[in-house]
Amino acid sequence: MIMNKVIDTQSLSLRYGEFTALTDINLPIFRNKVTALIGPSGCGKSTFLRCLNRMNDLIDNVKLEGTILFNGQAVEGVNADVIELRKKIGMVFQKPNPFPMSIFDNVAYGPRQQGIKNKEVLRGIVEKALRQAALYDEVKDRMNQSATRLSGGQQQRLCIARALAMEPEVLLMDEPTSALDPLATQRIEELIEDLKKEYTIVIVTHSMQQAARISDHTAFFLLGELIEFGLTSDIFANPKDKRTEAYITGRFG
Repeated sequence: MIMNKVIDTQSLSLRYGEFTALTDINLPIFRNKVTALIGPSGCGKSTFLRCLNRMNDLIDNVKLEGTILFNGQAVEGVNADVIELRKKIGMVFQKPNPFPMSIFDNVAYGPRQQGIKNKEVLRGIVEKALRQAALYDEVKDRMNQSATRLSGGQQQRLCIARALAMEPEVLLMDEPTSALDPLATQRIEELIEDLKKEYTIVIVTHSMQQAARISDHTAFFLLGELIEFGLTSDIFANPKDKRTEAYITGRFG
């Protein structure tokens, strides 16, 4: 079976001033698959993730070289529509960050920014996104309550719903369960498994067990370089590089 590349990074390098954060990364992201980015702290995982929807543009003194293709189109350069890109490649951060407004308004925020004002249309979008995020049944009777009153796990699923309301193709997740307890983590992992039927997911995780449980492909980063990439089953059972083997068996990192 030929897998369809949604994102393809070619010879991607990135510097913050004099510091080189990424060096010559060639990494495909396949449609309707979960790709896990693993490696020790400071190895470039989150920096790479933020390249994919140009979040690094917000940081001063960044220099990017190479190419990032999204559905065959370059995402960097003056002609790229960054707002449209971030709509299609959504982001969920490490710490849940609900806006200080109601549950409904959190999820409706993006569509409203896109000019959707019709209340019935918004209600439909919000309900669909909350159902996809496995949160609707828990909050359907308190949509006007502040989102900050939700538990940590519920807040993270709300943030996922907020991203899904924009109808993205790709969902980027930067350690989305690191601030959550084991039960909330399990709910998010089950959700990711379900969401990949419709979306492509790229997740940064420090947990080897999590990567092994939920991802189809795994990329191992070290000191800004991509050391190894392949099927998760191969990376964990039969890594080709000794550094990969040392990391996943816990000898460093």
